[in-house]
Amino acid sequence: MKKAVPLQPRIISGKNIHCHTPYQKNLKEEKQMNFTGLIIAVATFIIIGVFHPIVIKAEYYFGTRCWWVFALLGIALIAASLFVADSILSPVLGVAGCSSLWSILEIYEQRERVRKGWFPMNPKRKDEYTPDASEKE
Repeated sequence: MKKAVPLQPRIISGKNIHCHTPYQKNLKEEKQMNFTGLIIAVATFIIIGVFHPIVIKAEYYFGTRCWWVFALLGIALIAASLFVADSILSPVLGVAGCSSLWSILEIYEQRERVRKGWFPMNPKRKDEYTPDASEKE
C-alpha cells in the first residue's frame, strides 16, 4: 500500500487554493458566529410571553368556548412550519403552533385559577364558574 501524501496548496493563475480533506477544518467557518439558535430562543421566549396574556384575556371574555380557535391556529402554524424552508422561520412557526395548542390546556387551567379567585371573574359569565357536581362531592 502506498503511504498517503498530505495535500499541498495548489497555485492556479496566481491564487493559492487549499485542498482540504473532510477531517480538516475550514478556518474561515471557524471564525463565524452562528446566531440561529439565539434568534430562535429569543423568539420562543417572546411567543410564550405573548400567549400568556392572550389566554387570560380569551378566558375572561369568551370562557373555554374559544379552545377551537387555538386548535385551528396551532394546526395551521405547525403545518406552515413544515412547508417553510427558512431555518429560522420554520422553527419559530412550529413553536408558535405548539404554544397555541398548549394554550388549549392553559385556558381550562385559567378557568380553575379564576374559580380559586387568583384572577378576576367576568361578571357577565358568573354562572360558568359555579362548581361542577363532581367537585361538590
